[in-house]
Amino acid sequence: MGAPTAFFSCAIPSSSHTFLKPSTLALLTPLHIKTTDTPFLLKITNINPLRFSTAKIRATLDEKDQNTTTPLLVQEEEQLDKEVVESVKVIKNAAKTRRVAAEEVLSALSVIEKSKLDPSGFLEKLGGSKSPGRTWMLIFTAKSGLKSGGYVPITAVQRFDAAGKRIENGVYLGPIGFLTFEGRFSWKKRILSFIFERIRIKIGPFNPFELKFGGKDEREPSTKDPFFIWFYTDEEIAVARGKSGGTAFWCRCHRVSSY
Repeated sequence: MGAPTAFFSCAIPSSSHTFLKPSTLALLTPLHIKTTDTPFLLKITNINPLRFSTAKIRATLDEKDQNTTTPLLVQEEEQLDKEVVESVKVIKNAAKTRRVAAEEVLSALSVIEKSKLDPSGFLEKLGGSKSPGRTWMLIFTAKSGLKSGGYVPITAVQRFDAAGKRIENGVYLGPIGFLTFEGRFSWKKRILSFIFERIRIKIGPFNPFELKFGGKDEREPSTKDPFFIWFYTDEEIAVARGKSGGTAFWCRCHRVSSY
C-alpha cells in the first residue's frame, strides 16, 4: 500500500454561534466523511470527478479549540456592527451548507469588506501562535468588484504559520499523489505578501521529491509579490482579497488522517 493520504474537513460547529484567499492552487481529495461522525465536520458532496477506493479515516480535532471557540465568538460579536455580525453568520452558514445563494454571499462579503475592522488580531487567528500553524479550506470565490462568484467545486487548502512566517499551498489527488508549494510570508497591517521557495511532488506509491527555486533570494516579501488583503478572520472563517482583485472566504479546517 502507498503512504497515507491527507484528508481535510471544515471545523464548523452547529451551535447558534456557528462559525471564515483566492488560490490558483486547488487541493483535490475524496472526502469519505459523514456529518454524523462529529458535529464539527463539514459535509462536502459531489466535488470529486474521480473515483477512489474508500479509505478508513479518523478526524484529528484540537479539543482546546472546541472548548474555547464559542466564548471567543461571543466576545467578538459584541464588538461588531450588527450588519457585520449578520453578514458573518451568512458566510458561516454558506461554509457549513454550501446552499446559501451566491447573491447573498456576495452581499455579505461586500459588507465585510467595507466594515474596515481592526486587523490587529488577524494574523494570530490565521496562523496560530506556534508552528506548524493553521489550515484553511477555500469555500467561495468572487470576481473583482463582487459582481459574480460561486462555490469552489474542489477542495483547496492553505496553511499559514504565523510563528515561522511560512505559507503552504497543496493539491492532493488521493492515491494518485500530491503537489505542494511552500514559502515565506510577511505581514503588514492587514496585508500578507508571500514568496514560494520549494515544490514537493508525490506520484502514486513512490516517495515524494522536492525541488527548490528562487535561488538565494532572501528578501522580505512585499506587495510586488502575490498578496492577500484580509478583511475578517476569527477562529473559523476568513475573508480576503487577492492581488488580482478577487475576493474569497475560507473556513478553518483540521487534518483527517487515514490509517
